[in-house]
Amino acid sequence: MIDDLAVYDNGVRRPGELKLQDAFEACDNDDCFVWIGLDKPTPEELEAVQKEFGLHELALEDAQHGHQRPKAQVYGDSVFVVLKPASYDDAREAVETGEVQLLIGRGYVITVRHDRTDLRRIRDELEQRSDLLRLGPAAVLYGVVDRVVDGYYPVIDALDTDIGQVEADVFSSSRSNPAERIYKLKREALELHDAVVPLDEPLAAIAQGAFPRIPEELRPFFQDAHGHVVKAVRALDAFRELLTSVLSANLTQVSVRQNEDTRKISAWAAIIAVPTLLTGVYGMNFEHMPELGWTFGYPLVLAAMLVVCALLYRAFRRAGWL
Repeated sequence: MIDDLAVYDNGVRRPGELKLQDAFEACDNDDCFVWIGLDKPTPEELEAVQKEFGLHELALEDAQHGHQRPKAQVYGDSVFVVLKPASYDDAREAVETGEVQLLIGRGYVITVRHDRTDLRRIRDELEQRSDLLRLGPAAVLYGVVDRVVDGYYPVIDALDTDIGQVEADVFSSSRSNPAERIYKLKREALELHDAVVPLDEPLAAIAQGAFPRIPEELRPFFQDAHGHVVKAVRALDAFRELLTSVLSANLTQVSVRQNEDTRKISAWAAIIAVPTLLTGVYGMNFEHMPELGWTFGYPLVLAAMLVVCALLYRAFRRAGWL
């Protein structure tokens, strides 16, 4: 459906309502543009927008189908941009990504929302910046890019917190094995990585003036957004390396604990073998055993058991096996 439709004249929203069939004729000068906001549009709605503005068929095809990779692509005299906003569900420790598409042409900008991204709030904020909107449809692109990129940092902070927790778990004295959680966090970091990294190249190209539709006055703003993307990419690369190291450390810890358990079992088995041997010898009940008639035989055997077991226990303690 059409979420909002408005004309901006010299950076200021023109009062009154506007119908889609009148949108193209509404801009009668170069300082005017139309902003159409679409929320999960149907093919019929997209076809109506295409007829009104003469959109390129490939741009329309991309807008109809979600799940696009973040990109910036030129179709005829328009620029098609795909962004992936992200959020973090702390309860599930899961990164959730959406999709926002923008189509910028002469005198129009079309935003297509495929998730819960609050584009209306972005519109309200931009309407307070007539100095930006005066620069045309590309100002809307910057406003959406800036909000999406800024939204990556709370997700990065949340991932950083969870990675710190799992790192502490690996080196704690508890017997837990957080391998499953490590794998899950690594997968979530990779999902955010796939949303952020593809923006590096197109934002750099926009900042360097590769797209004529982007006014020169807006390039420093896109340069700033590109810097934030680069910083986010470095953080995510560090997360992936850290999680790999934490996973290796966890496997090492598990191996060390298994070795410690094996040594403890072996030590106690050696200690128990002494009384087992002595009781086995004197429990055979043969008639002609010299020690059977000895008055102090029983207490001496018990004492020998205790002394030998104590000596073995002391030796294993000193060796670190117990």
